[in-house]
Amino acid sequence: MKRVTLGQSATREITVSRATIAVYTTFFVVGFVFASWASRLVAVRDALAFTPAEMGRLLLVGAIGSIVALPVSGWVVQRIGGRRTIVGFSILMCLGYGGTAATVGSVPLVVTAILLLVGGVGMGVMDSAMNLEGARVETVIGRSIMPRFHGFFSLGTMGGALVGAGLARLGVSLPWHVGTAILAGFVVVQFAARSVLPAGYGITDIPVAGDVPQHSDQPATQDPAPSVWQAWGERHTWLIGVVILAAALTEGAGNDWIALGVSDGFDVSESWGAFALFVFLTFMTIIRFLGTSVVDTFGRVAVLRACGISAIVGLMVYALAPTLWLAVIGAAMWGAGASLGFPLGMSAASDDPVRAPARVAVVATIGYTAFFIGPPLLGELADHFGYRLAMLVIVVPAVLSVLVAGVARRREAGTSTVGHAASTR
Repeated sequence: MKRVTLGQSATREITVSRATIAVYTTFFVVGFVFASWASRLVAVRDALAFTPAEMGRLLLVGAIGSIVALPVSGWVVQRIGGRRTIVGFSILMCLGYGGTAATVGSVPLVVTAILLLVGGVGMGVMDSAMNLEGARVETVIGRSIMPRFHGFFSLGTMGGALVGAGLARLGVSLPWHVGTAILAGFVVVQFAARSVLPAGYGITDIPVAGDVPQHSDQPATQDPAPSVWQAWGERHTWLIGVVILAAALTEGAGNDWIALGVSDGFDVSESWGAFALFVFLTFMTIIRFLGTSVVDTFGRVAVLRACGISAIVGLMVYALAPTLWLAVIGAAMWGAGASLGFPLGMSAASDDPVRAPARVAVVATIGYTAFFIGPPLLGELADHFGYRLAMLVIVVPAVLSVLVAGVARRREAGTSTVGHAASTR
C-alpha cells in the first residue's frame, strides 16, 4: 500500500490550494474582461449608429468565434495541457476584445468584426479550459465547488459592470476603459496560470499527449480517455448539452441586452443600463456562491428546476414592467434564475473524470450555440417589438430547462465521483 508522508501531504495541500486560487482567479478575470465589454454596448451601438438587428449581427460575430473554437477545445487541452491553453488563448481573448473596443467607429467595420471574432475564439477556448481545470480541482478535493468557480466569474462580471457604469457616467471613452481593464486582466491571468494543477496530478488528470502521470492515485489499468469525437455520439452528453444550451441562452440574453433594454425602454442614460446589468450579475453571483451548499442539500435536479422558474418569472417582470425599478427587480430574479444552469451542467458532464475533457468540450459547444442563435434572433425581435419585449422569447428555453433538468442527475462513473452523498440527485 502506498504511504504518504507528512511532507508529501503538506506539499499536496499547498499545490491543490494554489491551483484552487488560480482557477478562481481565472474565472474572475474572464468575467471581468467580458463585462468590461458588455457594459459599454450602448456606447458601441451609438458609435456605430446600429439598429437592434445590426447589433444582434455584430454580437453574433463573437459567438461564431467561440462556436468554431469550442469543438476542438478539448483536443487542444489534451494536446498541450490546461496551463498552456489558458496562457495562449488569453492572449487571443484580450487582443480581440481590446482591439474591438479600440477600433469601433474608427476603422472599416470588417476590421472590428475580425477582432471580435478573434476575441470570441479566445473566450471560447478559455471557457472550456478553465472549466476543465475547475473539474480537476473539484474532484481532487472531493466536494462540489463548481458553482463557486462560476460565482467568481459572476463576481468578475459584477466588477466589470460596476466599473463600466461608473466610467460611463464620468464620460471615460470606450477604448481607454476596455483597453485598460483588459490589460490588467491579462497580466493577472499569466501569473495565475502558473499554479494550475500539473498534468498527471491526482485522480483526474486531463490527459496530455506524451505525458505520463507522476502522482496518479488511479490504477494503471484505467481505460484510456475517449476522444472528443467519440463524445459527440453519446446521447446523455447531448442531453446535458441541451440543459447548458437553455442556461446559456438565458444568461447570455441578460448579459447582452439588459443594459440596452433599460436605457432605451425607459429613456435613461447609459449608466442606468449598466446599473441594471450590475443588479442582474449581482444576484447571479450571490446564488452561485450559495449554490454549493444548496446543491449538496437538495441535489442538482431540484436546484435546476427552481432556477428555471425564477428565470421565467424574472424575464416576464423585466419585459412587462411599467416602471424602471420594477424592471430592475425582474432583472434580479432573472439573474438568480440564470445562475446555476451552466455550472451544474458542466459538473454533470464531468461526473466521469476520465471522459470529462471530451464531454465538457461537447456540452460547451452545444451551449455556445445559444450565443449563435440568441443575438440575431433577439436583435430582429427587438427591431419589431423593442428590446424588453423581445426578451420574452427566452421564456421558451427557460421552460425547457425545467422540463429536462432530470438529465443532470449524478451518475456514478468507473472512477470516484465528487459529492457521492448526492449521487442519486
